[in-house]
Amino acid sequence: MNTKISTNYSKLRVFLFLLPLFLLITIVLFLYQQHALSINSYTKIQQDSFFFINHHLGSYPNLQFNLTQFGDCLISLSLLSLFIVYAPKIWEAFLSASLISCLLTRLLKSLFAVPRPAATFDHSKFIITGEILSGNNSLPSGHAITIFTAHTVLMFAFMPKKISHKIIWFLLAILIGLILVFTRVGVGAHYPIDVIVGSIIGYISGLLGIFISRKYKIWSWINDKKYYPIFIVLFLICTVVLINRMIHENLFIYYLSLSCLLFSTYKIITVYVQK
Repeated sequence: MNTKISTNYSKLRVFLFLLPLFLLITIVLFLYQQHALSINSYTKIQQDSFFFINHHLGSYPNLQFNLTQFGDCLISLSLLSLFIVYAPKIWEAFLSASLISCLLTRLLKSLFAVPRPAATFDHSKFIITGEILSGNNSLPSGHAITIFTAHTVLMFAFMPKKISHKIIWFLLAILIGLILVFTRVGVGAHYPIDVIVGSIIGYISGLLGIFISRKYKIWSWINDKKYYPIFIVLFLICTVVLINRMIHENLFIYYLSLSCLLFSTYKIITVYVQK
């Protein structure tokens, strides 16, 4: 599996950055045309679309709240923990991509300082599931960035060979990613453009992570079994945090993540002991 993923990553070319850059420019031009480059105008032009999406998706609060957790770094790490033993190349790309996405998330949120929907609209007019977020850090969506960062790393890792299969795989991956990121609108945490921009930034971060891991061997030690105790400790800490969350919120996604973590920890310990 690791060899196949390395081969897939080696085939990627720089032109893959053109589409996300084009989309970002298109969004900026759209906002400019709508005179919505100011914070007030940005939130105002999305009011109707936000209420519409929030009303329809928010009708399934439990589903939305579970799916939106995929944008939590702890959940992403837990689910990807399965690849430590079987496909460390994914982790090499994911770690680089995660550092880039974290940096961009902090930078862009501070730069734009857009107030959340709960800080802009009357709470009684839309559905809020979970914690009420009312800070000035709406653009871009951090959850959307995390989801598409991991999504992009996985999408290109398992890209099929045939061109027709590649197109179907790419479109399916993007569709699933968009379903996940728009839960942020469904739970009342973000405006639609927040999650679209976040998705694009996540895609770029994922690609950069792949290119960096391909050129520089910063994380090559992940494949060395003598470093497995680091992951054992990390996964055990994540397990404790997850169990603590499960005590307060009984979400299916937490049980799924915990199962992945426990299996990964068991597998790593087994391989480490037998080295």
